[in-house]
Amino acid sequence: MSNLEAEIMPPEHIEQRLNHIDGLARLMDSQFTLPGTQIKLGLDALVGLVPVIGDTISLGVSGYIVAHAHSLGAPKRLLTRMGFNIFLDWLIGLVPLIGDIFDVGWKANNRNADLLRRHFTPKVPQKKPLR
Repeated sequence: MSNLEAEIMPPEHIEQRLNHIDGLARLMDSQFTLPGTQIKLGLDALVGLVPVIGDTISLGVSGYIVAHAHSLGAPKRLLTRMGFNIFLDWLIGLVPLIGDIFDVGWKANNRNADLLRRHFTPKVPQKKPLR
């Protein structure tokens, strides 16, 4: 889908795609609560326990989210920021133990879903108060 097609995409379709991205990001980063704590983690942290391969698998899911962002017409600057979030998550995730702890806190997919949602949420102009 080209950026021009994304520009004429009905708002309800964009919302549906954003909801899909939100759900996938939540599954990857914060679906589960560590028992006895308030710490949220997702499949990314669990799969990341498998050295190298786990983080690379998670990288594919994160790339899928960025591909959706591109198809929705997200600007290059936003896509670059999303890519950096993923790269940092993947790179630090390669380091045993430190990477696993980082995965629980960084939550690149949730960050990217939030960035995308904020980009597509209409900005309501603030009215000046009457004096």
